[in-house]
Amino acid sequence: MPIKQQVPAEAYETLKQNPDALYLDVRTEAEFAAGHPNGAINIPVMVPKGVGQMQLNLEFDEVAEKVLPKNKKLVVGCMAGGRSQRACEMLEEAGFTDLTNVVGGFGGQRDASGQVVVAGWKDAGLPVTTDLGDAAYDAQKAKAGL
Repeated sequence: MPIKQQVPAEAYETLKQNPDALYLDVRTEAEFAAGHPNGAINIPVMVPKGVGQMQLNLEFDEVAEKVLPKNKKLVVGCMAGGRSQRACEMLEEAGFTDLTNVVGGFGGQRDASGQVVVAGWKDAGLPVTTDLGDAAYDAQKAKAGL
């Protein structure tokens, strides 16, 4: 089944209309800490590997499966929409059934020349916070028993 695609404003409406839905931010811990959609939780799909390099977070599936019900409506976002699409595919393989990828993510999607073609969550003026608390990846790992 194709994964639903929504721009940030549509994703925000989905979250407002579905109080049980959750925004899953799959950016790195540092990106998340610098600002994220209000109400989001962080489980990074990629983690830093040395300077300027990233690698797959080998705990992603395990933490997601232990923390999130597989039938929960998940709105999945990253910085522009690429990592979140990958995360949606991984979650779908793990048995999650209600997934939406946020095209444009938090920071916006750009074309080859660097022009913004889809405004991100932040630039769309949607609610943003830097509060971490139980939303942080460390809290998710603790809930998962890791």
